Amino acid sequence: MHSESGTRPGRTATAARRRRRTRVALGAAVALAAINPLTFSGVAGATPAATAAEPVAYPAQDTPPASEHWTTQTVAPGVQVRTGVIERADAAPSWTVTVQAPAVNRLTGAATWSDVGSRTWAETTAQQLRDAGFQPVVQQVPWPDYADTPHGTMGWRVRVGSYTAQAEAQSASHKVGAAGFRSVAAWSGYDADQPADRESVHVAVIDPRTFDGTVESTHNGDVAEREKTSAVAAQLGSLVAVNGGFFITSDADGVQGTPAAAAAYDGALESMAAGTRAALLLEDGGRHIRITDVSTEVTARAGSSTYAVEGINRVPGKVRNCGRPGAVPTEQPRQDLTCSKTDDLVRFTSRFGAGLPTGPGTQAVLDATGRVLSAGARGGTVRPGGSVLQGIGSAADWLADHARPGERITVKEAVRDAEGRRVELGPGDSMVSAAPTLVKDGRIDIDAAGEGTLDPQDLSFGYAWSNVRQPRTMAGIDKRGRLLLVTVDGRQPGVSEGFTLAEAASFMRSLGAVDALNLDGGGSTAMAVGGTLVNTTSDATGERPVGDTVQVLPAGRD
Repeated sequence: MHSESGTRPGRTATAARRRRRTRVALGAAVALAAINPLTFSGVAGATPAATAAEPVAYPAQDTPPASEHWTTQTVAPGVQVRTGVIERADAAPSWTVTVQAPAVNRLTGAATWSDVGSRTWAETTAQQLRDAGFQPVVQQVPWPDYADTPHGTMGWRVRVGSYTAQAEAQSASHKVGAAGFRSVAAWSGYDADQPADRESVHVAVIDPRTFDGTVESTHNGDVAEREKTSAVAAQLGSLVAVNGGFFITSDADGVQGTPAAAAAYDGALESMAAGTRAALLLEDGGRHIRITDVSTEVTARAGSSTYAVEGINRVPGKVRNCGRPGAVPTEQPRQDLTCSKTDDLVRFTSRFGAGLPTGPGTQAVLDATGRVLSAGARGGTVRPGGSVLQGIGSAADWLADHARPGERITVKEAVRDAEGRRVELGPGDSMVSAAPTLVKDGRIDIDAAGEGTLDPQDLSFGYAWSNVRQPRTMAGIDKRGRLLLVTVDGRQPGVSEGFTLAEAASFMRSLGAVDALNLDGGGSTAMAVGGTLVNTTSDATGERPVGDTVQVLPAGRD
């Protein structure tokens, strides 16, 4: 392994960029992103592998710059990992108290709360706080630079106080709550409109032209199992690994570990898409890589009769992240919402290692050729090499009418890209999906509303997920065809605060990504090098067991 280290100043947003409507929200992201960690110059003793690019010219700076320290590790020919710490001397985050606005979930009608409200609410609440003896501050929150959301002001935020310690903010929040307000202690360094003081970033660069191994997404043989990214990496002898797509984390939403987005491993479709969402396609063992929105369509046929399959390896009637026809309360993608279906046909593959769901409905047990072995009550397990169809509602009626022992039910699958072209999956092909798209055709293009990570008509949904700094995992492809796997730690005040979606997009673009997407993040964010976790995860219990992962595997492994 080869390593090097160096420091140099980064750039901040220019005055022209700051005059854009998203000047405040994106300014910090540009300052972070401008370091271009794929370029290293002026470092004594640097090897050609780490200094292939020319020095970067930076524009004149009109605000204090970020400072960075980067180390580069050559893990294998064509595989490098760059580790960076980015700091802003002008950042001055503190603990504070956020007063929350009452809200109603637009889809479910459930009462909830939002960190951002209307101007009328903010002004009224601020006056009530003053009357109660507090000194509130009302802050305007702009819309980030998304491709499919409004421009201008998103809403208004009400804050009380500035504290050096979390305990002080929590104590103040209790006093605000006792006065009749809903409040939480908050770290202002997570705000998109303030510069982050410190970020810890890992960037893995895989060049398929010189790397002789493979890159694949995997669920390690069982789609109903959760495993730590580093544990899978160690088991497989992986060079580099990151966590992958969205997955079920609660029994209330389905079977834990199963994907909640489109997923394919070694050419087999193991989960259907939530509407049309971004996906990383690793074809021919990662020899060909692309990022595109994907949709999926699956149909079961018995004789001349057909029925649409709306799920693979999930509990019938439960659709995590929604995005399937007939689902309520919405057929559109909706992050972290579980929709329901009363008529639902679901396919289970031999990679579903858990016991099959039970309950009302019926199922058909099929062999490898689609021949019906038995039909009846739901339950049991999937036979090796076989599959099971489970139906509820009208789908159960269809199975009861057509799943006759000895007859065949054929299942046809279609995966399509953003242009509607069919994606042919074969051996060595894999796919991992999440949301949203960050960069498209070399431009920042975040379709957060379309991919269901926020709702412009309901600020109680997705605000923190999309617009507050969080730990994140991203994947991108640069113009040289190199795969970029990136993690940023977060939820660690003063240590690493994370990225907003807009900052994630800016950072990926700064690396030279022409296409990029957001993978699963938060407590799932993890990167392992040589089977060892290298980032600091945000869950209090340590590294989180996840669903699928992306593994960079050496050539010649068993």
